[in-house]
Amino acid sequence: MSDTPDPSAPDEMLDEALEESFPASDPISPGRGPGDAVLPGPAPAPTPWTAAATPIWLAAGVRTPFVKVDGPFAKLDAIALSLPVAKHMLAVARPDFVVWGTVAPNLTWSNIGREVLMDAGADATIPAFSTVMACSTSMVGTFEAAGMIGGDRSLALVGGVESMSRIQIGLSQTLSDWVRGFQRTKSAGQVLDHLVAFNFNAPKLYIPSVTNRTSHMSMGEHTEITVKQWEIDRETQDKLALASHQGAIKGQDSGFFRSLIIPTEGVDHDTIPRRDTSLEKLARLKPVFDTTSGRGTLTAGNSSPLTDGAASLWVGSEAGMAKLPADLPKARLVDYEVSAVDFRTEGLLMAPGYAVPRLLARHGLKYADIQLWELHEAFAGQVAFHLKAWESESFLRDKVGVEPNFGPFPYDRLNPNGGSVALGHPFGATGARILSQAVKELAALPKGSRAIVSICADGGQGTVALLEC
Repeated sequence: MSDTPDPSAPDEMLDEALEESFPASDPISPGRGPGDAVLPGPAPAPTPWTAAATPIWLAAGVRTPFVKVDGPFAKLDAIALSLPVAKHMLAVARPDFVVWGTVAPNLTWSNIGREVLMDAGADATIPAFSTVMACSTSMVGTFEAAGMIGGDRSLALVGGVESMSRIQIGLSQTLSDWVRGFQRTKSAGQVLDHLVAFNFNAPKLYIPSVTNRTSHMSMGEHTEITVKQWEIDRETQDKLALASHQGAIKGQDSGFFRSLIIPTEGVDHDTIPRRDTSLEKLARLKPVFDTTSGRGTLTAGNSSPLTDGAASLWVGSEAGMAKLPADLPKARLVDYEVSAVDFRTEGLLMAPGYAVPRLLARHGLKYADIQLWELHEAFAGQVAFHLKAWESESFLRDKVGVEPNFGPFPYDRLNPNGGSVALGHPFGATGARILSQAVKELAALPKGSRAIVSICADGGQGTVALLEC
């Protein structure tokens, strides 16, 4: 019997969710219902890896403390929250260009990278652009920067931010159209006609929410489905969440984060890690995404919280790294993977499940060849089903298209200083946070040590990096 879950197998919650989001008449999936979903075949075998012409290095940057939404950073928008980080980094070295990202949109600016650079008082001749890929935003920004390094460009500043406390509420499109039409009126008669034509059903606000536009479901609702498919129990998730908090507290007590965090608004450390949490306390929390079936397992304790924060890192060639302090932790970006799955038939956060094995297979590596595993924890359950997938022979062979010869997974090398469940998850900043953290951790290991850094992202996408010190 296969040990890989079948997303088209009978599952009352899955069928109900898919039926509502993707009916058979839905133009997105013509003729497809939940009972006859067609899964993609095995992906092509990984192509042989060849080294980049210009070796790319990452150097640890700094970040703000991560705090819960509506907390100490509640008055700072995404630009203001980015400034302490950007100013600190710009005082270290002059980058040849800047990549910055945030996920939540704002109507008052379009290129946050440029706005941050200008407000930070940087040299205005430094180009800056913005990027977005949900939770992978500043990691994919790192990959973009890596592809631009060469010639006269040797050093890039990459970062990201999320101010969940300052999300802008907009007008519905109908009301926006009416207001724009009112602005175009030129006479009293036109004004009167426009007022008379006002549709009183139009005054609606657009309030952004953490839901997928296509499925109309939150990441938590999607993850509830996937953990049921992979048969991930509540205790497994709570144990991973507890380990995340314990790792974060250990990192704080040892001073690990001291060089990575700059004081902001009177806060000098992450405020989310819980020193007093326990399996017993986590077990008492109620499910928050599946509250009706009696089978919900995702809680506030084993899910990452809505978070405010900004983070950064350096990307460059060897010449670019020479512009930075010699004692700054550095690691080589050996390779990376950007992946996507069809989340109408696959778990929304399942892309790294495919990306990591393909990346390892491309380099002929086993799990034990990786000394550090930094996995983003959108949910402890998501980490659990990634790990279970990587140890599933049928998933690796039949779905990923690689030989399942990676060996056992080294659980003791996972997120040694905590992950997003404990540290927090400001969407646009997590990529820079986890990469800087991995670079510092890796730099303390013996020369030649490797790290895998993985992030799942909304939209069925994900990013993975292979680093070496």
